[in-house]
Amino acid sequence: MVRNRMAVEWSKGPVKGGISVTGGTIVEEKIVKGSGGVSQGSFSTDGEAIRLEFVVETTSGEESTNSAIVTIDTEENPFSFFLRDVHKQYPIYIPAYGVAVTEAEDGRTYGQIEEDIRSKRQLSNLQQIDTEPEESYEQAAVHTRELPCETWLGLSRDMRIFGIGFRGVGGEEPERLWDWVQPRFHGFETTLPETEDKPVRYRYLLGRGIGCVASVSRRLENGVLPILHASIVDDDITYSTVSFASYESSPLNEQALSGTDYLVADGFGHGHMLTEAQTERRNERLEREMNREEETVLYFRAVATNTAKVPRYAWFKNPIPNAFVLNNDKHYMFDGRNGFVKFSDDRICCVSKLNGQPLTQEETAILILPGETAVYEFYLPHRPITQARAGQLIRQSFDSRLEECRAFWNGKLARAARIKVPEQRLDEMIRAGLLHLDLISYGSEPNGTIAPMIGVYTAIGSESSPIVQFFESMGWSEVAARSLQFFLDKQHDDGFIQNFGGYMLETGAALWSFGEHYRYTRDEAWLASIKEKLLKAFDYLVAWRNRNKTEELRGRGYGMLEGKTADPEDPFHSFMLNGYAYLGMSRLAEMLEATDPATAERIAAEAAELKADIRIAFFRAMALSPVVPLADGSWVPTAPPWVEHRGPLSLYAESAKWLTHGSIVARDSLLGPLYLVFQEVLGADEPAAEFLLQFHNELMCIRNVALSQPYYSIHPFVHLLRGEVKPFLKAYYNGFAGLADRETYTFWEHYFHASPHKTHEEAWFLMQTRWMLYKEDGQTLNLLPGVPRKWLEHGKEIELNGVATYFGPVNLHVESQLEKGVIFATIECATNRKPQTVRLSLPHPERRRPRSITGTGVRISEQETVTVDSFDGSVKLELHF
Repeated sequence: MVRNRMAVEWSKGPVKGGISVTGGTIVEEKIVKGSGGVSQGSFSTDGEAIRLEFVVETTSGEESTNSAIVTIDTEENPFSFFLRDVHKQYPIYIPAYGVAVTEAEDGRTYGQIEEDIRSKRQLSNLQQIDTEPEESYEQAAVHTRELPCETWLGLSRDMRIFGIGFRGVGGEEPERLWDWVQPRFHGFETTLPETEDKPVRYRYLLGRGIGCVASVSRRLENGVLPILHASIVDDDITYSTVSFASYESSPLNEQALSGTDYLVADGFGHGHMLTEAQTERRNERLEREMNREEETVLYFRAVATNTAKVPRYAWFKNPIPNAFVLNNDKHYMFDGRNGFVKFSDDRICCVSKLNGQPLTQEETAILILPGETAVYEFYLPHRPITQARAGQLIRQSFDSRLEECRAFWNGKLARAARIKVPEQRLDEMIRAGLLHLDLISYGSEPNGTIAPMIGVYTAIGSESSPIVQFFESMGWSEVAARSLQFFLDKQHDDGFIQNFGGYMLETGAALWSFGEHYRYTRDEAWLASIKEKLLKAFDYLVAWRNRNKTEELRGRGYGMLEGKTADPEDPFHSFMLNGYAYLGMSRLAEMLEATDPATAERIAAEAAELKADIRIAFFRAMALSPVVPLADGSWVPTAPPWVEHRGPLSLYAESAKWLTHGSIVARDSLLGPLYLVFQEVLGADEPAAEFLLQFHNELMCIRNVALSQPYYSIHPFVHLLRGEVKPFLKAYYNGFAGLADRETYTFWEHYFHASPHKTHEEAWFLMQTRWMLYKEDGQTLNLLPGVPRKWLEHGKEIELNGVATYFGPVNLHVESQLEKGVIFATIECATNRKPQTVRLSLPHPERRRPRSITGTGVRISEQETVTVDSFDGSVKLELHF
């Protein structure tokens, strides 16, 4: 047996509670300072200073000692700690609770322990961030990994898309040899009978091949449009390429766009779940969708330019299906008379031209004079077409198709709100991001249900929510409503909403998104048309709750839902699952207040009870979870992702295997209790929220970014709620610098090259940007609450034109003329539900406070925030410095 002697020092009394140990036994206990008594694990004591000493006995062996957890179960501020973590050199010091734990031989008082630790002047990670200059992309890019990704090109609404990559881009070993095009039916690579029903990928090569210099650069058109430009420099020859998707013969415009039936597209998303009835309906529609009269086409052009002063050769290797290292496959034919790549006379998979004429050789070298060019083109249909159609395709004008494609995508942007920020990369990423989301949101045009897909996956009530809500924010409320309809069209008869991989949290998350749509639009007719389905979803959640109202779950999941929240098979009473259920119920009650107050009251009461049950379970779980040390020498309480565990899973209070998706801390970080702040169960200003942020940052983040799939972590939002701009910016810049392609802005899902074009991650980045620029709080509209100071440097402007808010469209224009000592701002929201108060944050680059401010009804409520009380719809401001 091993005996462990320890002491608990409180700064002041009274203190009343109990001591218990899992994995050990208390064999001695006494009050050393303070008045009171202790017996059989219960104690009550008072005094200016209190010290309780006790002895815990554990069985011999490291495993036993490591797993023992002591709980000091006081009436106020109960806490737990690992027995193994008690050291006199580094006491467990919890300033928020006024308590310290040390070895019994350490005779220091609480005050002395506190003084010793503070005298070292150490800072926690978050405190350290607060002392540093604000984060920038440039700094983040230096310290984070670069993660180039393939680019997806398509038409919007149509699941027939193309992945595009160049040698070394995308992380897949075979594609380091080639430049390539991959036809896809969304998440599934296109298969052909000629490739034995296996995926077909067309590989080609520009220039001489792979050498010691990586010379590929890529960029979207204007940094924004789904038109990919690339440059490959091969010594004196530069190959400048353009790629985009369009139709085979029809014009690309809103009128010609037909899209793909949402249910058919859903089945081409990985992880999709269909009921028997949905499967039957999908099969009825599948043949029509898969046998269109016209294919989508990848249009490609490379212009080879000789930059030398003497003639130089350019080389072109035409696309061939599924080429490999030796390039001796014979399952296709090249027709040099017509420039066709074909499987048979009536199965043409590519048409190619050189200087406007059909390509005559599969591999070509052409001499180019100094300063002159050679133009190589290929047009690749999504699936092979007949020889007659191929003859028409090769006659298409690349320039006309390109101009048409530009107009199509620019037209979409013209119908959206406009955000302009003084940082080119972010300015482009906002617009490119909106089009990336739209590119893989599939449905029949002009007004069918839309499936808001996420990367290679189908739509999910949770992961699709930021996609839909960014559509809302940019003024695309109709697209958002059609996307939300997906979750109702696929709702089960009992009210359950489930579309992906056994996830159980979609019902609550979807209700939340419906509530957000109502906040933006106040569309009572829409609400009336879907009310019955929403109430069925609510009834499903209530029945689920009722199954968990058992006495054995009191304090540890009573009234809470159990089930899988993400990929890992964790069927527990998780806080994330229940927080979404609460948030969904709360929004539903809000939606019905005006038209059905009795039902709204009933739903609100149920939501309040669920919230209370979650809070009881959470605070009990926090009390039973071991505290952990921070970099400043203090310790903070922790909490598990679900009530069935004690503390972060990754600290192994119980032996298990928690590694998943490349990270040991993924479940704690990405699915953890911080969601309760986002889901309005915990207040952002509660001490528990700060505890969660602190231990999450130090145990589960690098540069304040979570590991593996970082945009599942909600802590940047919590930082913004708390007004913590520097930690927010640290997470914001390092988040996208390490996960998004730095040239094309396409996001990965994971750092290990898993799941390209992951719009869930991109949408959370976009929503973080939205909240950084504007965020509602009750009847107050907060403008620019998280922007960097450098955005207010002289000559810079910030504009929001027609962005959608809960109060209607808003315009904001800020112009810095600090060399003249002034910042100008204009705010407009001329609607019948405009905010009562507007707060505008204008952080001076040098932290200077304005000398004066002009504008009607304004005041400086905080050092760098202008408050407009009784906002009348329009105000012009001047801040003088």
